[in-house]
Formats: sequence, structure tokens, C-alpha cells
Amino acid sequence: MRYKLFTYLYILVGLLFLSGCGTGNIETTIETDASSKDEITTNLESPEIIENPSKDDKVEVLEIDPLLSKMTVHYIDVGQADATLLEFNDGNEEYKMLIDTGNWSSSDVVSYLHTQNIKDIDIIAITHPHADHIGQLDQVINEFNVDEVWMNGEVVNSQIFAASIAAIKINDVDYYEPQVDDVFDIGPVEVSILHPNTLLRSTNDNSLVLRIQYGEIIFLFTGDAERQAENEMVSIGVNLKAHILQVGHHGSSTSSTERFLQAVDPETAIYSAGAGNSYGHPNLETIERIEASGTHLYGTDVHGTILVETDGKTYTVLTSKQGTIQHHSPTGSDEDNEAEDITYTETKPTSSCIDINTASDAEIQSIIHIGTSRHLDLINLRPFNSVDDLSKIKGIGPARIKDIIAQGFACTGG
Repeated sequence: MRYKLFTYLYILVGLLFLSGCGTGNIETTIETDASSKDEITTNLESPEIIENPSKDDKVEVLEIDPLLSKMTVHYIDVGQADATLLEFNDGNEEYKMLIDTGNWSSSDVVSYLHTQNIKDIDIIAITHPHADHIGQLDQVINEFNVDEVWMNGEVVNSQIFAASIAAIKINDVDYYEPQVDDVFDIGPVEVSILHPNTLLRSTNDNSLVLRIQYGEIIFLFTGDAERQAENEMVSIGVNLKAHILQVGHHGSSTSSTERFLQAVDPETAIYSAGAGNSYGHPNLETIERIEASGTHLYGTDVHGTILVETDGKTYTVLTSKQGTIQHHSPTGSDEDNEAEDITYTETKPTSSCIDINTASDAEIQSIIHIGTSRHLDLINLRPFNSVDDLSKIKGIGPARIKDIIAQGFACTGG
């Protein structure tokens, strides 16, 4: 191993398998130190660096070799999904870490890694096994030299999860389930695991939460952690203080509670969401809660891929696009859209469409909003005269019919 693990847990990957998920031209730059929330717009050629010390009362400063180059964190624009690349080095030793791998139905993460000339990845941390976070893990493992994969230990019955575990096994990739209070020294970076203590009923609330520190600068990654997970961390007194927060669940109303935001006290917050997505992400109240504290807010739907560069004392935010964050109106009720997310679109049709009157269980479960929760209802209500007739299924309304049609998988007589 190229780094030291203080504690870790091996699991049998084979048993899991038997159970079954370039930024272009930079146009703007925002610079801040760790103590000021004043936004300073500069040009990329001659940025103004603020040299004030960072949050001394909130962080134990890690010693950074003055010869180290900067750490770059890429919040990759992957639409309605999540993927973040971290690059840093220790002398001649280079490190790459990937947190989540985008959506199953795309190869945009793989493409982005190629544009960055990535060949080796030390760690891939999957926050939770939903298809918009674990989606391209098998592709990445098959395409790049991956040392190890971290997961939270939750096993789900999906083709994406099974393909991911298969890729880990076939490519002889190390697998770990980090536990709360584990601390990993990866070169000059310290990674602390803050959550989950135990697996909960909600896959979102089982998300791995990682606190990543480089010198004086701290990043917090929360996956899709929602109220229950946030409240648990705050209640037990977890050290959540961070300068840069990855906003939970794509800016959903179910995450970023006021109590949690107060505990984190971020200067910068970044969410990943698809432009014009049907889920209403980011939620208007969430935007207002974050911005009310003076936190600078960025989103991939508006700003494209976002880079944070840091020397361990100050950091710079670089965006590939300019824009103003606005609330997206959901096509259905906020509660429905927030609760369901995009977990069900996990298999591509093997033919031109999936005939809802004759398709198998596995094929039906690949239709958005049907998945494992409604496929039996669909089978019991057959035959259907049209895709619109899926509205006979409890929980499928006009907004979800629109999503199903837009996905293009379902048909009749195809």
C-alpha cells in the first residue's frame, strides 16, 4: 500500500458478488482564505491570494512540506449525479482519489479522467450504492489502474452494484469498509470517517461522510446524507467544521438542515445537479439556508465543473462557466421527487424498447420510477394499451409518466 491505514475492515468480495452498483477553459476565479467570506473576483492570470491563517479555533493544523504543490479538487459536472476527483502529491509521489463515480447511463466520468491524463487511482470511495453515485465504478475499474475501493458495507440488489463488485473481483482491486473514527494518512492528506456508525433503513442516510484535511484547509463530503444522518452526527458531537462543503443530496430539501450547516460553518458550498432536472434540485429553501450564512454557493448545473485549488493555507475556486444559481421547479411534488431520486434507472434495454406487457422482472425494474418498488404492480395490472396507462400504478402520476416517456425505455407492442 502507498499509504498508512490506521484501521480497516476486510470483507469477502466474492460473497458480496453472490448477493447481487478537462474542465475546458476556465473563465472565472474566486479566491478566499479560511477566515474571510468576502468574495473577490479576479482574473485567472493574476489572482489575488489572501494570506490570512485559517480557522485556528476549529482545526488542528497539519504540517505541510513547503515544497508540496497544491491539491486540486475537481467537482466534475456529471449532471444529476456525483463524482469528485482529488489530486495531490508528496514529493515525487502522486495521489489520486475519486469520490463517487457518476451515473450508470453515461461514461462522462471516464471521459473526464482521460482528459486529466489519469492512469492510476489510489482510492475510489463510494458514498452509497445508488446508481447516480456508484454508476460508472465498473467502467472506471476496467479502464484505469485502481488500487482499492471503499464502500459503506450496504448490499443492494441491482445490476449496477453486481457489476461493480464483479469488476472489483476480476481486477483484483482491494476492498475496504472504513468505519467511524478511522483516520487514514494518504501522503499529506488526512481522511477521517464520520458516518455511518450503523447502517440505517435509508440508503441515503447510510452515506459515507468523509472529512478531508490538507494543511489548514478542510473539505467535507456527505454523499446523499439526509436529516437523520445529519442530526445523528451533530448530536454525538462529530467534528464537522469545514471550509468547503459538498452539499448533501444534490441540494435537496431533505439535506443541509440549519442545525447541520451551523455545525459545519462552511465558507464555500458546492452541489452537483443536472441543469433543469425534474427533482427540483437545488431546493429553494436549501439555497436560502446556505446563502443566509454568507456562504459562497456553487453548483455544477450553473457553473459546470468546479475546481478548488489549495496550498494548505488558502484556496481558490475556479468555475468553467458563469451563472446565477436558481431554484429548479420539480415536475412533481417536492416530497415525491426528493424521496425517490434516480435509483431505479440501472439497466439499459437490450432491444429498442421494453414492452411493458411482456418484459421480464429485470427489464421492468430498469424503467425509471418503477424499479424494485412497483414492478409487481405493473405485472399485476397488465395489459396496458399505452405507456400513459402506467398511471394506473399507485404513485405514478403525470410527472412520472413524463419522466418514463423521456427515458425512452418503456413501450407497448415494441
